[in-house]
Amino acid sequence: VSTIDWLIANRVTAAKLAIVAALLYSIVEWQAGGMTRIDNLEGFVAPAFEKVSKVFKRNFHDGWEREGAAVAVYHKGKLVVDLQGGFADRASGRLWTNQTRTVVFSTTKAVGALCVAMLVDRGHIRYEDRMADYWPEFAQNGKENVTIECIMSHQAGLAALDEPITRDLAADPERMAEAIAKQKPNWEPGTKSGYHAITYGWLVDQIVRRADPAHRSVGVFFREEVAEKYGIDFHIGLDPSEEHTVSRLSMPTKMHLLREIIHDPRVLIVLGIFNAPREIGRKVRTNPQWFKLEQEVNTFNDPELHAMEQVAALGIGKARDLARLFNLMLQGELISKDLLERLREPQVGFSFDEIVLAPLPKGHGFLYERHPLGGNRWLFGHPGYGGSTVMMDLDEEVVIAYVSNGLKTGMGELTRTYRHLRNAVFDCIEEAKKDAGSV
Repeated sequence: VSTIDWLIANRVTAAKLAIVAALLYSIVEWQAGGMTRIDNLEGFVAPAFEKVSKVFKRNFHDGWEREGAAVAVYHKGKLVVDLQGGFADRASGRLWTNQTRTVVFSTTKAVGALCVAMLVDRGHIRYEDRMADYWPEFAQNGKENVTIECIMSHQAGLAALDEPITRDLAADPERMAEAIAKQKPNWEPGTKSGYHAITYGWLVDQIVRRADPAHRSVGVFFREEVAEKYGIDFHIGLDPSEEHTVSRLSMPTKMHLLREIIHDPRVLIVLGIFNAPREIGRKVRTNPQWFKLEQEVNTFNDPELHAMEQVAALGIGKARDLARLFNLMLQGELISKDLLERLREPQVGFSFDEIVLAPLPKGHGFLYERHPLGGNRWLFGHPGYGGSTVMMDLDEEVVIAYVSNGLKTGMGELTRTYRHLRNAVFDCIEEAKKDAGSV
C-alpha cells in the first residue's frame, strides 16, 4: 500500500497525527524558539556581503543563538565580515564584545593540522614517513608501519586508550608518550578510519615534539612560529591571567535539541556519536573522564582545562583571528602553494567511520565538506562540538570562521547557524560575479 493510499483510507487518523505534529512543533518553537535580542552587534561587513549580516542577526532573532556568537570571513585576502554580539555569559549579563574569546572544541584540530603542515613544508618531516622513525617506542604492538598521514587521517587505530588518562597524566608529555606507545591499536592501522576525537591532540603534540628541531610542544610551536609572529589571538593553552575574557559555554536544553532535530533530522547522526553502544565508542566518550559535556557538568568551562595544551579540543580564541590565521595559510604565508594544493581533497573519502558511524571525509588533519554550490569541490578546515567551525575554499580564496558559546547539538554543516552563514557568504560571492558580468 502506498503512502497516498494509506492517507486516503485513514483520513481521520492522518488528520489527528497532523494535528498532534503541529501542536508538538508549536510547543517546541514556543519553548525553544523565542526571540533573542541582539542590542550589542559589533563589527563591520563589506557592502557586497550585507546578506551575511542579515543572516547573523536573524540567527539571534529566530532564537537559534541563545547566548553569543561571532563570524568572520576573508575573501581574496581581505577581511569582508567581522561581526559579534550577544552574551559572553547570559546568566551574569556579560556581553560578547570584540575582545571575547571562546573555546572552539575540535575546530582546534585545524590549527594542529596547520602546525604539522608547516613542519612538512619546512622539510622536517613527511606525511609518508613512519612515526616510529622519529619515535622508536611507538612501534610496539603492530604500530611500526603507521605513517604520519595515517595518524593525521584518523587511521592509526588509536581513537581510544586503555590506560585511564588522569589530568596529571595528560599534563606530562613523557608519560603520555609511554601510554600511547604501548597502546595496542583499536583496529589494524591503515585498514579503517575512526575519528580520534581526543587522542588526536596528544598524537599531534608528539609529532611536533619529534619533528621540530627545537623539540617544542605543539602549543609553544604555534605560539612562537605563528601567534607571536603574526599577531594571532588564538591559544593552545591560555594564560590564566586572560581567563576573564573567555565566554561561558551553555549546553542545549532538551527542547533546543528537539527543535534542531525537527528542523534537520540529520542532527540525529551527532546524537549517535555521543550515544553509540559500541565498546570503542564508549571508551572514547569516557576516557578521559574529566572531559564532560552534560547539562549538569560542563568541564570545558574549567579554567584549569583552558590552560592545558590539548590541540584536539581546547583551543581558545576569536572568530576574527581564526579567519585571519587560515587566510595567512591560503595566501601562502605559512605553507607553500604546492602543499596547499595537496590539501585540496581528502585522503579518506566517504568511507564508514568507526567512531562516528557515518561517512566522514578527512585527510592531513582536516575534515572536508562538500561545497554548497555543488560540483566536485570541497571546503576544508574543521568543525567543533557545539557548532564552532573554520572552513576554507581554495578556488575562491575564502575563509569562514564561526564561533558560539550557546552550544548546538549539530556540528559543521549540521549546525543551522553556521550553515546559513556559510551559504550566505557564497550567495554574496555568486551575486557579485553576476553583477560584474552584467557591467
